[in-house]
Amino acid sequence: MAELINLEKLPEEVRKSIGLYAKDMIELLNDNICSIAVFGSATGEDFIPKKSNVNLLVVLKEVELTHLKKCFKLVAQGRKKGIVAPLFLTRRHMETSSDVFPVEFLDMKDSHLIIYGDPIFDGLEIGTENLRLECEEQLKGKLIRLRQVYLEVGANAKAISAVAVESLTSLISVFRGMLKLVGEKPPRIKKEVIDAISKRFNVEARILQNVLDMKTGKIKLEKNDIENFYGRYIKEIEKLAIAADQIEGESK
Repeated sequence: MAELINLEKLPEEVRKSIGLYAKDMIELLNDNICSIAVFGSATGEDFIPKKSNVNLLVVLKEVELTHLKKCFKLVAQGRKKGIVAPLFLTRRHMETSSDVFPVEFLDMKDSHLIIYGDPIFDGLEIGTENLRLECEEQLKGKLIRLRQVYLEVGANAKAISAVAVESLTSLISVFRGMLKLVGEKPPRIKKEVIDAISKRFNVEARILQNVLDMKTGKIKLEKNDIENFYGRYIKEIEKLAIAADQIEGESK
């Protein structure tokens, strides 16, 4: 039977869903599996039961379609419990890709918890020469998408709220990357990240925090409010995109 570690450090809801899932994954992949780590909100205080996803990084010796095929049924079962399809990587892939995706790798390194196998990030060099560029690319890409969605759905409060929440959730790691670029240690809690990015780059924290509160269900925008709010949210993302372009440093 596979020996899992550190489960006691996870929120109770995550422990309940991840234990048997991880053991089944190890049994399916057998000697090909090196390590499993939980990363993202499921490792900390930002986890929201029944709302937050559980993200897994699975490091294999080899990643072939035959290995993925073995996991079809298990992954489908996991999605029903909020466990998204795991990120399957090899150590070689990580070593040759961390400089291309510094935002993602730095964020995983800072927020992961090993539950099986060897440490994943020990000795892995994550180059930051492309960090500024990826932060800018992510922000400008989200900005384009936010405008496209408005053209597609208009003032549909449900659709607009959903895309705002999705965009902010995915940009939290970008905000942490921007803070790293200016020499600050990024917080792990999302609200604190928003506070820090707002102070450093002069954006309105309340607008970003309102989007975070929409995800947790603390606030719900009415149809009459949605266009004004969405326009202000887009404006703050635009400010951050401009700020990312202007960050000085060796990466620019």
